[in-house]
Amino acid sequence: MHALETSRLLTEEYSAKILLATMGKPKSAFELSDNLGIPIAACYRKINLLEDAGLIFCSERKLTQAGKRISMYKSRVRNAQIVFERNKIKAKLEMIDGTTEDYNYDIDMSIVMSDMKETPQMVKA
Repeated sequence: MHALETSRLLTEEYSAKILLATMGKPKSAFELSDNLGIPIAACYRKINLLEDAGLIFCSERKLTQAGKRISMYKSRVRNAQIVFERNKIKAKLEMIDGTTEDYNYDIDMSIVMSDMKETPQMVKA
């Protein structure tokens, strides 16, 4: 995953809510859905995306009173920073295990500048 994907995941509303809610004690998808006002299907989609990205994990499988097993999710992220500077996007993640992950995304400014030259500029009246 690179900085652009990381920053997108961290700043998307449902993903951000789920990450923040799971930074404390582990929560089930149903708890997250109810507490955060996220539809359950969307909640599961975001949980899968966050799991695939390594940002949350299933910390345990609890047995309910009805005898069903439910997954409890916890954030791997302790701190996250996204920095936009000149021609780069940087994402820095400090994980709960003490490791740090740095992602950088370089933007070819020559393409951006050529697009700006071709686009007519709006003039204020």
